[in-house]
Amino acid sequence: MQRSTLDLWVGLFVMGGIGALLVLAMKVGNMSGGGGGETYALTANFDNIGGLKPRAPVKSAGVVVGRVTGISFDNDKFNARVTLNIEKTYTFPKDTSASILTSGLLGEQYIGLEGGGDTVNLGTGDKIKQTQSAVVLEKLIGQFLYSKAAEGGDKK
Repeated sequence: MQRSTLDLWVGLFVMGGIGALLVLAMKVGNMSGGGGGETYALTANFDNIGGLKPRAPVKSAGVVVGRVTGISFDNDKFNARVTLNIEKTYTFPKDTSASILTSGLLGEQYIGLEGGGDTVNLGTGDKIKQTQSAVVLEKLIGQFLYSKAAEGGDKK
């Protein structure tokens, strides 16, 4: 009887550990069902989205206000169209700007919204017109090296 009770407690402990690992994996993978409230869809076009992925957070002032729900390529304008779902509890003016930012030096990419001063708010299906693309580290390094090479070539 004592052995089976011990086996039961060990089994419960192992199941609890597996459950905790599943919850942690969902949080890390941005798969948690958090929020769950009503949302409205916005779109924004970017010249370069870098490593932005669906389910990436949309933040304003450091607060997660929504998620990226879709990324597609616009064949007419040759840029990326990003669809955002914003929770209805958060409203943004029509002149809001969207930027693709990175958490830390090599962290995940997310979209940052910065509200403007317009009195009319964005609604379902509206487009964010002011966007700033992702900073591509390789392009910055290339520009730096090119400028240094040009500087060195001017010296006599």
